[in-house]
Order: sequence, then structure tokens, then C-alpha cells
Amino acid sequence: MNKFLKLSYMAVMAAFISSCDNNFEEMNVNPNASRDVVPGFLFTRTQLTTVSNNFTGGAYLTIGQSMQHFATYKEVPAAGDKYFNYTYSTGNWALFGGDPATAGAVIDIAQVIDAVKTSPDDINRLSVARIWKAYLYHRLTDLYGDIPYTEAGKALTDKNFTPKYDTQAFIYADLLKEIEESITAFDASKTTFGNADLIYGGNIGQWKKFGYSLMLRLGMRLTEVDPAMAETWVKKAIAGGVITADADLAKIDYVDGSITASRNFISAGLMSTDYVNPGGDNVEGGKFAKTLIDHLKTTHDPRLNVISIVWTKANDKAPYVADTTTALQKGMPNAAFNGLPGDFDSYSEPNPATILKYNAPLLVLTPAEMHLLLAEANLRGWYSGATAEASYNAAVTSGLKQWALFGAAGVIPDAKIAAYLKANPFNTGGTLAQKMEQIGTQKWVTLFLEDEYEIFSNWRRTGYPKLTPTNYPGNLTGGQIPTRFVIPDSEEQYNKENFYEARTRQGGTNTLSSKVWWDK
Repeated sequence: MNKFLKLSYMAVMAAFISSCDNNFEEMNVNPNASRDVVPGFLFTRTQLTTVSNNFTGGAYLTIGQSMQHFATYKEVPAAGDKYFNYTYSTGNWALFGGDPATAGAVIDIAQVIDAVKTSPDDINRLSVARIWKAYLYHRLTDLYGDIPYTEAGKALTDKNFTPKYDTQAFIYADLLKEIEESITAFDASKTTFGNADLIYGGNIGQWKKFGYSLMLRLGMRLTEVDPAMAETWVKKAIAGGVITADADLAKIDYVDGSITASRNFISAGLMSTDYVNPGGDNVEGGKFAKTLIDHLKTTHDPRLNVISIVWTKANDKAPYVADTTTALQKGMPNAAFNGLPGDFDSYSEPNPATILKYNAPLLVLTPAEMHLLLAEANLRGWYSGATAEASYNAAVTSGLKQWALFGAAGVIPDAKIAAYLKANPFNTGGTLAQKMEQIGTQKWVTLFLEDEYEIFSNWRRTGYPKLTPTNYPGNLTGGQIPTRFVIPDSEEQYNKENFYEARTRQGGTNTLSSKVWWDK
């Protein structure tokens, strides 16, 4: 982050110096805005904005509640708890544009690619940018379905303010092609983004693994809509080499600084919306959900004591203490209250020693997720390098160990990992459906906090874990868990023709109950 701030300062200073000339026609140019693309700076920014945009509204209040990791007693923030509000889901659309300081990753990555695509010496920077573009667009299309893709991000360069919507089928095919071509094009003798790359510092070998891991994720997404295509890409990804070692885990590090932008956006978002003060009411009425806490307690999952606390105190005059004792942990039921519960303080919430640390890392792609995908690939007959049981055990082990990245309070001893695996062995004698359910449920736990968006996508694809919908009076989905984000009304106003065409193509609706192409 210090390097990011230095790059920001250098870009501003370069713009200021270049503006100091004697040409009066230049006086209308903003002296604090660069007129030249600085690829490293823009790539840093697009990494940050891609992962952090609309966390509170999208990942926490909409997905986090609907996937029953969190609950609230209030109505307004209950996008996922009571299916009562769609506006939070529209916020991720800002990645297409909006406030340049906080959004517009689509424009940033397009400018990066345009700036480096003509020079052979920039082939590595171009490849990394194309892979990151695939990461960005797969999140957007998974949330909204058909979206602007081939014509997106071209308002500045082509004056195209009404981009067409491409089908999700086309977008997926092109994303997979982009990833494959980018990996093939890497050249170890050429320059990289270096420290402007917040994930791998320009390490080409690790970016290849990231690319193949993303290919595996996207290939597996197609299992219900195009099994043959899914098999092809899953096998390509595995043959190429995905992230299986903890040393290759993709993450972005943050610092606990006075500048808000340097802090982990998850902890900052949770602290500002619900968990800033111990005891008493929370701003959005949030707590951990009963479904999550009950599952962790039932399975004797040691992650419970890493992620969850209950605020307790010895007496009225004593200070609050963040208590991780297993017996005290209790999740709040989803859609159970409309008003502050009398026992609100007794419900579990995020641990300030791990989840709520401003310098907590963001895990982007992990070995744990890849091992779970490999376990599924084995069950489908697409991978024979390890048994489904071995891949599942490796996923659990890695998923438990990765919490050590959050500090001493996140360390889970090997003995507890072994005990958890012994108490929850892979169901080798079960049916295919039972094994898939075990893998899907483990992903729901393992990717908690790391990637709520991926949990949402995997649940829509597989139906696991099995979650019981709520049916709060006046909900917007007929008592069904939301299945898609809502495209904002501004598209109907400013890009009506293309928006209407895409809406008709996708069943004629633009609601929380709409579905994306691969969701069968």
C-alpha cells in the first residue's frame, strides 16, 4: 500500500509539472489530473477497486445474509436477510464507471490494456492485465448475467456511451480464451508490473497458476449448462497447473494506517456498519446467522473460535471482553425479528482479533478452493491426480491453516485440524449427491469472508449448501433466496434499447429472482 500511495503521488506530480506551460489554452485543463495513462498506477487501482467495490451492500448485506452467514433484525438493510431491498445489489454496477476515485475498474483495465498492447516488451503486463480483466468480468457477469463486454469501457476512447449487452455464453467463452492466450504469451525475459502488482509483485510463474486457477473456476461453472465445454476447460486448467501450495495463495495485504484506503475494506466496512462498539445495538442490526454458527458448532469446526465472539463482562462496571468460548456462541435467526431483540448482546459477531483487523489480508484465490474444485473434478471423472478424499482433506487443511494469515488469534493447531478431519471424514461410501453436498458445504465455510461472491455462484450452480429460505412479509422474491443482482435503473434511462434487448433475452425480468445463463 505504501508503494501504491507513492505511485499515486508520482502520477499527480507528473500531471502538475506537465501542466506548467505558457499556452493559455491549457488553462482549462485540471492541473491535478494526469492526461497520460500510467499503466502501473491504473493496474494497482483496478486491483483494489475490483475486489472492494460495494462490499457492504453486495457481499455483506445481500450475499452474506442470503447465504446465511449474517442476519439482521432491521428491514432496510435486509437485502439478503428478508429479501426486502434490491438497491444494495445495484452497487457493483459502478465497476463500469462512476466516481473515478472509487469505481470504474472496467475503464481502468481497458486503459491499461490499450497502453501496453502495442509493445512486445510489455507482453507480461498485457497478459496479467488480460487475466485480471477476466477476473473482473467474471464477477460482473456472474452477478448480472448479460452485460456490456465487447463495447464496455469505451466511452472515453470511442465515445460509446450506450454499449451493447453481450450474452453470458459469449462472455464466458471469450474469458476462457483470454485466460488461455494470456498464459501462453508470458515471457520470462520481459518486464512486469513489479511492485505495482499488489498480489504477486509481478511473479510470472504465480500469475500462470492464478490464470489456470481462474480457468478451473470458470470451467466448473459450466457443468450444468454445457458439460462438454466444462470438461474441456477443467482438464486444460488442471494440466496447466493450478494453485495447490500455500506459497502461491493470491492475496492483497493492507495496513492499519490513518488513511482509510490503506485499510482492509472488509474490516473497515463491517466496523462502520455494525461492529464498531462492543455491546448494545448495531448500526444495521447485524450479527452472525444461526445457520452458520449452528453448523460450526455441530461439526466442531475450530474456525468457530477464530471468527466468532460474544461480548461479555463480569459486571455492569467491568469492560466488555471478546469471548470466543464455544458454548457462548449463538447465531441470530434470519428474518426472525423486526425490532431489537431483548437478547441481542448474546448473539455472536465477528472477532476483532481476526476479521475486524484493519491490516487483515484479503484472500483472492486460495489452494483450499482449488482442492475442493479438484475433488469435484475427480467425482466427475475429469481428474485422476488425487482421490476426491485426498483433495477434500487437502482443502480442509489449507482452509484451516490460512486463518493464520490473520495473526496469532487465527492460528489453528495441527491437532485441532486432525481432530476436525477425524470427526468429519469425507463420505467415501456416499452417493454422488452426498459427496457433492459435502464439498459444496465445505466451500460455503472455507470461502467465508474470502469471497462471498463465489459462495453465491457455487450455491446457485450446485444447490449446496442446502439453505432454508425465509418468507418475511412483503419480501421481493416470493419467499425464495435471491438468485441474481439487479441492474440499476440508470441503464433503462441512458441505455434503454440495449438494456431492454438483454432483459427480454434473459426472461423479461430484472429482479432479485432473475437467473443467469449457467444457473440451471
